[in-house]
Amino acid sequence: MKKIFLSLVISTIVFASCKTESKEEKSKISVPNIAFNQLLNDYNEGKLELNPINATSTGDNRFNDKFPNFLSDEYALKAKDFFTTYKIKLNEFPKDSLTESQQMSKAILAWDCNMMLQQMSFKNDQLLPINQMWSINLKVGQFASGSSAQPFKTVKDYDNWLSRLNQYNIWLQSAKKRMQQGIKEGYVLPKSLIKKVIPQFKGLAKVEKTSEGVKDFSKHLFYTPINNIPESFSKEDQKRLIVAYSEMLNDKLIPSFKSLYEFLKEDYLAAGLESSGIDAIPEGKDYYNHAIKNYTTTTMTADEIHELGLKEVARILSEMKKVKKQVGFDGDLKAFFDYVRNNKELMPYTKPQQIINNFNAIHDRMKPQLEKLFDNKPKTDFIVKQTEKFREASASAEYNPGSLDGTRPGVFYTPIPDASKYNVFSDEALFLHEAIPGHHYQISLTQENKSLPAFRKTLWYSAYGEGWALYTESLGKELGLYTDPYQYFGMLGMEMHRAIRLVVDTGIHAKGWSREKAIQYSLDNEAESEASIISEIERYMANPGQALSYKIGQLKIRELREKAKKELGDKFDIRQFHNQVLETGCIPLALLEDKIDQWITSIK
Repeated sequence: MKKIFLSLVISTIVFASCKTESKEEKSKISVPNIAFNQLLNDYNEGKLELNPINATSTGDNRFNDKFPNFLSDEYALKAKDFFTTYKIKLNEFPKDSLTESQQMSKAILAWDCNMMLQQMSFKNDQLLPINQMWSINLKVGQFASGSSAQPFKTVKDYDNWLSRLNQYNIWLQSAKKRMQQGIKEGYVLPKSLIKKVIPQFKGLAKVEKTSEGVKDFSKHLFYTPINNIPESFSKEDQKRLIVAYSEMLNDKLIPSFKSLYEFLKEDYLAAGLESSGIDAIPEGKDYYNHAIKNYTTTTMTADEIHELGLKEVARILSEMKKVKKQVGFDGDLKAFFDYVRNNKELMPYTKPQQIINNFNAIHDRMKPQLEKLFDNKPKTDFIVKQTEKFREASASAEYNPGSLDGTRPGVFYTPIPDASKYNVFSDEALFLHEAIPGHHYQISLTQENKSLPAFRKTLWYSAYGEGWALYTESLGKELGLYTDPYQYFGMLGMEMHRAIRLVVDTGIHAKGWSREKAIQYSLDNEAESEASIISEIERYMANPGQALSYKIGQLKIRELREKAKKELGDKFDIRQFHNQVLETGCIPLALLEDKIDQWITSIK
């Protein structure tokens, strides 16, 4: 879902250390420690200044003209000093001086600092700054489209973006230098990923020309704000901005895009790795172990996760066979996968808007049932959009949060490269995951929670965040969905997709699997199209460990629900359980388990 730059997906160092105080040890302090709250506020402000892109994404517009060079040595030193300083400052506040809520905030802040410092101990972020799916240049492209978080309503907004682009251009040039350094030190992307990045920069390096041979910037992504310039601007401002944006493209951005494009297709591709896993680069094995902790917030090993994945794949396959039998398909399961992939009846649309309308219709069908499972719903609105063309070919469906103040809605993006080939068999489960009650409920309720300190409103623990969204896919029947066996099969398919991730991610990065072996394993065990599977496998290659978080988190939340239901019996209220999971925001799984255990005890 969310792609948070500079590793804001954080985790615990050791699972055992993340337990909050027991009932007997709980702080008896009921009045919040003012000095500690100030520390939390200062930390949040400092992080926004360190990463103004994240600030803009949350709707904080104070830094919209800033784009620090994340790849510079100076920035690395500044960031290291920041997290080290706050890690030390936390020691000034003993647990018995803090309320229970503050104790949780202290634990989370400590993990944040520790994991950020661990991330910076590796060279990956600096020497592998660009990939086909996760890197910050893609976020900037979204901003440039004018339909994302960067505002283009006032003259100052337009000037802010020009200032930001000036600094972004420096980053682009630094990215090339860092990748050249990466070639020398052995930090290079696999060839298959480089081949997906090259077209992205090829498109950005291209300039259309008029019939007279004059450069025409009007069709360039980064000229979009000028195409949509408000008529309320004065003629003088309009003329000045048109000239400034044209010069920005002509003199700076397009030359940088062209330089990167030529470097990528020549030198970088030639140096690209034939292998697929992160273990092929220096310290790759250590980095993957860090990534596992980072994304799962557990101490599970790659071997343990791989074995868990194999067991889950086998369990879900048995459920899929039941659906195959239900619809009367006579062939084997692999043949059924092909049948579902290619069934034209499951590809009923010809226009992207029809697909958008279908997602909205799913929402309408489930609305009457939401009250049975949730008594706390977000105020922030949400909309469904087609993924922007410049990144659609290699994108997955995703959710982008609304602004902290709720004025900008959350957006569920769905890629639709060809509407006539869009298969709807998993759309109900996809909506539950990305929109309601998945990411939209989870993130919006956190952002709207006035009792949480600001820094916790934008944290992202992938095991919790993606685990919740995957868990919500299983709520479909309770919400009046999955009446069509193909939609239920779609849910099983999406769960299988996440189970397969446990196998192929660990396979690629810890067991020497090739890209082709991972693709074939996916084709053998799920109904996704080959093109979609290839995109997914390459996604895992670009961001090791992230794919593990979904199933690990889902299984923990499901386990906690069953535990609460068993121990509370008639006192169990599913709405209250969901409140308990959601109310404290995104937290590591061990903290969540401890919280649910305390809730069960309080009810009993």
